[in-house]
Amino acid sequence: MLWLLLSPVKVCRKEHEVPRLKEGAQNRVQNWGKQLKMSSSLAQEVHLARRHEEILSQRSELLQQMETYLRDKKTKKTWQTQAADAARKRNAALLNDIEAAEKRLQERMHLLQHPDTVKLETLYWASIKESLPKWEEFLLGRAEVPIGFKTMKAAKQSINYSEEDSQK
Repeated sequence: MLWLLLSPVKVCRKEHEVPRLKEGAQNRVQNWGKQLKMSSSLAQEVHLARRHEEILSQRSELLQQMETYLRDKKTKKTWQTQAADAARKRNAALLNDIEAAEKRLQERMHLLQHPDTVKLETLYWASIKESLPKWEEFLLGRAEVPIGFKTMKAAKQSINYSEEDSQK
């Protein structure tokens, strides 16, 4: 302390230096505050950059999922269209087959006679086979007309006469 009293210049100088030190300290504190602010800003910016990267990666993942979904959907639609076309062709072929079968059955129905007609025809041919031996001798010229034929002819004539009488 004595030396402070003896040298006033030094004291002033030291007093003058003290405010400079305070200013330097203040500058350092300010710089440190700026650095702190900058470091917090930098940390925040780094955090935001990382979050941005995460968002971009999620976006690209979602885009890939969407592309896959749309590709699968398009493939499914193509497959369904092909299946529908095949079903349409198959149904048309089946319909044609059914119509052809129906037509064949209708043609057969025209060829097939009614059961009553078939029965009468069978009885007729059975009657012919039964009476054929009687008529065979006549048809060969060896005998006269069989007995049942004359009576049938006479019966027809009597029917014709009775119809003429009823018309008059």
